[in-house]
Amino acid sequence: MRLLRLLLPAMAVLAPVPAMAACEASKIVDFPVTMAGPEPMVEAKFGNKAARFILDSGAFYSTLSAASAAEFGLRVTPAPLWFRPKGIGGDTSAGVAVATNFSLAGVTIPKIDFVVGGSDTGTTGLIGQNILGLADVEYDLPHGVVRLIKTQGCRASNLAYWAGTKPVTIVSLETEPDSRFKPHTIGTVLINGMKVRAMFDSGAQSSMLSLAMAKRLGVTPETPGVVAVGSSHGLGQHSVPAWRATFDTIDIGGEAIRHPKIRIAQVDLGHADMLIGVDFFLTHRMFVSNTLRRLFITYEGGPVFGLSPKTVFSADGTALDLTNKAAEPTTADEYSRRGAVYASNRHFPEALADFDKACALAPTEARYFYQRALAHLASLQFDKAVADLDKTITLDPTLVDARLTRASMRMRRGNQAGANDDVQAADAALAPSSEKRLTVASFFNDLDRPDDALRNYDLWLKSHPEDSARGSAFNGRCWARGLLNRDLDKALADCNAAIRADPKRSTFLDSRALVRLRRGELQQALADYDAALALAPRTAWSLYMRGVTNKRAGNAAQAAADRTAALSINPKVAERARKIGFDD
Repeated sequence: MRLLRLLLPAMAVLAPVPAMAACEASKIVDFPVTMAGPEPMVEAKFGNKAARFILDSGAFYSTLSAASAAEFGLRVTPAPLWFRPKGIGGDTSAGVAVATNFSLAGVTIPKIDFVVGGSDTGTTGLIGQNILGLADVEYDLPHGVVRLIKTQGCRASNLAYWAGTKPVTIVSLETEPDSRFKPHTIGTVLINGMKVRAMFDSGAQSSMLSLAMAKRLGVTPETPGVVAVGSSHGLGQHSVPAWRATFDTIDIGGEAIRHPKIRIAQVDLGHADMLIGVDFFLTHRMFVSNTLRRLFITYEGGPVFGLSPKTVFSADGTALDLTNKAAEPTTADEYSRRGAVYASNRHFPEALADFDKACALAPTEARYFYQRALAHLASLQFDKAVADLDKTITLDPTLVDARLTRASMRMRRGNQAGANDDVQAADAALAPSSEKRLTVASFFNDLDRPDDALRNYDLWLKSHPEDSARGSAFNGRCWARGLLNRDLDKALADCNAAIRADPKRSTFLDSRALVRLRRGELQQALADYDAALALAPRTAWSLYMRGVTNKRAGNAAQAAADRTAALSINPKVAERARKIGFDD
């Protein structure tokens, strides 16, 4: 309870929550939440250095990656050997860091512990249950806020104080032993009539069912109608394949949804069978009573489990008005947060209208123009996106995300020099341990600057010893060395490490083929090109380079066929090969 004792004196007045019968409730603190795609973000600081965290109700403790701890100058001490946090993608070793200069949502916390370890989240880290579980908590992501609330005498009360005439569903939550590791929000839901233990996890980008539970429900990846949807990853070092399946029904505290579409994956979720993710949080308002171990939920409108109901009825058959009843925003930040919710639900016209107002109210704040740029991109309004990116970078030349987004657009438009300028600026602005060095390294490879790519891959790999993206980093470093025709033994070792991490990635096999070709190992190179093309048959580069290899191996007819096929897909592939010394 250390954090709660620190927060209370920091608030001049405990703002009262609207009255509930025989119940006293007082707000401790608001956490303004801004959606970044599917991730709910909260602003924090270490001293004067800004940090952004994912608000993650599924994290048992607030966490940092080792790279983030290094970036913010935190001293990390080893955790006990038995302590290995577990998440999607496996478990990880861990350390502990204590921050003495941390503030969250403008509230200074003189001392707070973080678990350090695992894969990068693309942000500073996660805000977990050691903060969110300190009191009762209200998740109001549809309106861009999460609140810690202190309640007394509320045992018989409906804590969904905002509901009005909306039906309130209630889920009983499991009780876990009281300890410094605060309980997760886990309750029982029904899928196809069978009980399923579900964790309400705002850090999960989509709801997900474990493959083991799906099989108990009679659904497997081979079931007709089940579709592969790529892979999922989390705290651990590995990615896992995922599929989307349609079930008969899901019932959450009485809110029954027919034919929901839910991801399934080969994951061990610990005490749960399912994650109910941010897709559910964005369409519902929820009050978690950690005191009563009950969850109160109202549906606020929007797509649920892949479905978009047009009309919603109460239990007595009355059509419900789900119009957003929140007061109209008055500040740039409020418009920004509401626009981000619209954007997360892919309501881009509404999102852009809100971002327009945010930009008008705060014309010198770069991040609002960047939000609008991303919404324009998602709406395929590329010229408007570029204009907003230019404005963003004019206001804040060190905003790395905007630099890298503009670099990507410039490369697509053939502006290599402009992209190079943006990537160099990003490179100069980043801390040595930044997770974005992996992206910068990849850009440098694409810009034919393999020496700069190698430097960034080395920095990233050094500071990310247990990250699920290490396979991609090994492949990128292998490719850079292959382009340079240098340190080929090290290049081959990197490619082998990448392929061990993901044997079915065609780009990894293609990189190793290049290294083997450089080493004069023609038959091994051909085997890798064959394997890469079996996975991605219309890859012009792999076809062309297999032609080069076949020509050197004396297979003239096959070489000619490969060259013809490659040039029919991409006539510029021969020029690219000549740049790295293959004039065949």
